[in-house]
Amino acid sequence: MTPDPLFDVRGKVALVTGASSGLGENFARCLAARGAVVVACARRADRLEALVRDGGAAHAVALDVTDPASVEAAVRRAVERAGPIDILVNNAGVADTKPSIELTEADWRRVLDTNLDGAWRVAQAVAKAMVAARRGGSIVNIASILGLRQATHLLAYAAAKAALVQVTRSLALEWARHGIRVNAIAPGYVVTEMNRDFFASEAGQAVVKRIPQRRVGSPRDLEGALLLLASDAGAYMTGSVVVADGGHLVNSL
Repeated sequence: MTPDPLFDVRGKVALVTGASSGLGENFARCLAARGAVVVACARRADRLEALVRDGGAAHAVALDVTDPASVEAAVRRAVERAGPIDILVNNAGVADTKPSIELTEADWRRVLDTNLDGAWRVAQAVAKAMVAARRGGSIVNIASILGLRQATHLLAYAAAKAALVQVTRSLALEWARHGIRVNAIAPGYVVTEMNRDFFASEAGQAVVKRIPQRRVGSPRDLEGALLLLASDAGAYMTGSVVVADGGHLVNSL
């Protein structure tokens, strides 16, 4: 079957952060399966190498988004190995689930440094490379519905994702002149290896009942939004936040 040219990412170089597991791994596999040259980045080099071996990515590059020197080196290596970057999937993230009154300075800093500061570091480094190559590109930040509404015991995560939504819009405004589009996906609850046991529990099932579609998402449920924003199908979109949450944001009070 001939791919829809609007959603075609064949031959595009895509850098995916947090690609060693969860959503990041699926984003890498999705783009690779559709012909993109994927550079998978994360701290766990062994997981990245396994991803390359089974065809989920073309290249593996170690990356710690909390370290500015690591970010600069990783982007440089990605360009050297794969060529100019066309797509960034800014996915690396962590969470800390505890009551806000118990959060320590270290807890707060760890979440913000990865989810917000790290996303900005990578976006800036990739944007510099895109500007230098004079070919524009697409940056897709992975936010969350918790950047648009509230939940208990996730203060630092929600604050980081809310800020990332605003970063997305601000960078879209600044970088449009360079042909760089900056958008975000805001997933709802999606099953990964980190939360699978929770959603199988009684507490997890209670959460599922509050989702209008009465189900938790799978990583594949985000692929349509990813391909829309990464490809020419989203050529006139920048500063957008695409929500994929089974209707969670619009549920009744």
